[in-house]
Amino acid sequence: MKIRSESGGVETRIVVLLLVSVLSMATERCPSFEIAKGINGLDKIVLRECRSRSAEVYLYGGHVTSWKNENGEELLYLSSKAIFKPPKPIRGGIPLCFPQFSNYGPVESHGFARNRIWELDANPPPLPSNSSSDAFVDLILRPTEDDLKMWPNNFEFRMRVALGSEGELTLTSRVRNTNSDGKPFSFTFAYHTYFSVSDISEVRVEGLETLDYLDKLRNRERFTEQGDDITFESEIDRIYLSTPTKIAILDHDKKRTFVVRKEGLADAVVWNPWDKKSKKKISDMGDEDYKHMLCVEAAAIERPITLKPGEEWKGRLELSAVPSSYSSGQLDPKKVLQ
Repeated sequence: MKIRSESGGVETRIVVLLLVSVLSMATERCPSFEIAKGINGLDKIVLRECRSRSAEVYLYGGHVTSWKNENGEELLYLSSKAIFKPPKPIRGGIPLCFPQFSNYGPVESHGFARNRIWELDANPPPLPSNSSSDAFVDLILRPTEDDLKMWPNNFEFRMRVALGSEGELTLTSRVRNTNSDGKPFSFTFAYHTYFSVSDISEVRVEGLETLDYLDKLRNRERFTEQGDDITFESEIDRIYLSTPTKIAILDHDKKRTFVVRKEGLADAVVWNPWDKKSKKKISDMGDEDYKHMLCVEAAAIERPITLKPGEEWKGRLELSAVPSSYSSGQLDPKKVLQ
């Protein structure tokens, strides 16, 4: 290539540098999507964004197991004893609870979607909310013969996992009733998100004040939240009802606020097993892990979703992590909830 210069070579150098810069950006493949082998040879998808942010999704369970910021910090909790071996669910990340949350129905606790091998979706529906700067993957789950024996309903569960240009992680789920016999079905659902926190005693949750909740530690008795925020000194397992579209999780030590934005999911679960349960009843969780995790789950539980044949439900979860501001030693979450 010949570049003619009329100004003593300065213009030539500028043009060459610009060409090198463009070629460099073209070879970075940013954002990117990669299929790789994960733990125990399980297939996973690695999403990368231009500023070194990343996310990992296992086909087993359609399970997001990692979400990292530009500094390589892990934002999701994954158990130090997580078992990556079907049919055991993976402890941590973002398990999918479908078609049942907990034991609220006839199938196994939290349903079977988290224990199945999902497929890459070759013909996903359009989702215009994702920009060209997002790295994303589309997955699909259909019932197996064993699934139909325990829950006799045909369905298509499609999900897009997207990593945005600002590091936000978005999961968009679509469930369609494909029964050919005219039969409707109902289900409950949750994105069972495990957040990584510095110290559970230094964390609080904003956005659920004055709301009613079902306390699973008290036989699902209904109470009303009395505190200005939710703090943690012991085991908690609550289903907050008719919740807002935004919830904030404030980590004092890390000066970080997680913002949970949700659509189509009226409820929110707040869970931490504390020391006794994590040591005695949860074999795939480290004894001290409870100090460094908190589940805040966008969910549809109190009012199950009912679909007639051909009908589709859509639910969306968006997670972001932003720096927290301080005033007199206290975090200021109100701005992120506005």
